[in-house]
This record gives sequence, structure tokens and C-alpha cells, in this order.
Amino acid sequence: MAGAAVADILPSTVYINPAPGLRRAFGVGAAMTGSTRSSDGLDPRRRRLLFRSWHRGIREADLIMGRFADAHIGDLNEAELDQYEHLLEAQEQDLLSWVVGQTEIPPDHDTPMFRRVREFHFQGER
Repeated sequence: MAGAAVADILPSTVYINPAPGLRRAFGVGAAMTGSTRSSDGLDPRRRRLLFRSWHRGIREADLIMGRFADAHIGDLNEAELDQYEHLLEAQEQDLLSWVVGQTEIPPDHDTPMFRRVREFHFQGER
């Protein structure tokens, strides 16, 4: 009897069908990759922040912070780096809920840098 139950499950059966078309999350298509920027030429602080941006803990937070860092880490001034570093200290789930507007942003994180990161993803800046 147990053998009959196993025979009912075919190895090629797809139980969950993916949605048709491209799937985009924070500007990334079906192939979600890591950093597109080399750390060559960056000072140690910027290298560390670039690495931390792509190693947040959950993939969505990696995409939010990592893609922004790839595009802008070399251009940020010291004050902006301070704000960015503070933003990296936020919990991943909190950061994601602030970016997508699920929860209110606390005043200590509602900075020009946070708004710049959010606008990067929602206004098509690349």
C-alpha cells in the first residue's frame, strides 16, 4: 500500500507554476544576482559598506541596499556615508517595511539618505 502512494508522485510533476513573464523585485529581473560593482579603488570604509549592503540577511534587503550601494557608494560624501551606515544598522524586516510603506519610518531613520534609497528603487534611478 505504501508503494502505491509513492508511485502516484511523478518526479517531473510541477506542483507550483511560476507566474508568466518577467518578475521584478526592486529593479531586478528573474536572475537575481549580487553586486555588479568591484570594490577596487574604494577606501576601506566604502568597501566595508558595500559588502554589508549585499550581506544583510534577507535577499530583499540585499537588493534594496546592495543595488543602491553599487550605484552610489563611490559618490557619497562623509555625512552621507554616516547616514547610510546608520541605515545599514536597521533590522532587515524594518527596512523592507519602511521602503514599501507598510510601516511608518521612525524619525531617526527618516533621513535624506533613506529617502534617496527609496527613490532610487521607486523612481527608476539607475
